[in-house]
Amino acid sequence: MRTLAKSIGFLLIVFLFVAFAYGIGLYAFASHLPRTPQSNVHADSIVALTGGDERMIAAVRLLEKGAGKRLLITGVHPEITKPELKTLTHGGKRFDCCADLDFAAEDTRGNAAETANWISTHHYRSLILVTANYHMPRSFVDFSAEMPGIAIVPYPVDPSGMDLGAWWRHPHTLRTLNVEYVKFLASVVLSKILPPADEHRTG
Repeated sequence: MRTLAKSIGFLLIVFLFVAFAYGIGLYAFASHLPRTPQSNVHADSIVALTGGDERMIAAVRLLEKGAGKRLLITGVHPEITKPELKTLTHGGKRFDCCADLDFAAEDTRGNAAETANWISTHHYRSLILVTANYHMPRSFVDFSAEMPGIAIVPYPVDPSGMDLGAWWRHPHTLRTLNVEYVKFLASVVLSKILPPADEHRTG
């Protein structure tokens, strides 16, 4: 019985330590999410990850301003057409000539892989990465791992319906950040053990 009590006590201490470390990490993650750049940004290309209209609208605005030569919107639903996206994002003449849609990617690592192919095809060396601010840390890890030779300029967008100023008080925001933090940790680990799909693709 004494041995069992010691084992249970040890496991409880381990659990409390892990929970405390996780809580500290989550707080740091949520408190240091990147903000939308205030100054002008520029790169060879622009890449937007689907998942919210704000992301695509911001990316198209950058394209129309000439922040990049060409735009890739990756992870588009197969039933969405380019004219529909143009209307949704208030695209102009540059959208007609210089916006590409990727329908293949189904997750962030897929976004990174499809973008790497697109970047290689156009021989670009830099990109502006547009996604939600809470999604940017994981996206940056995955894109950097997939394209180690490409300069990535983060362009985080504030998502609607999320109060990041008091995130711990709102169940939806708290749940979203918890899920994203776990995925971020997983991406960090995977980026260390999995090589790019083609390590010579961006070289």
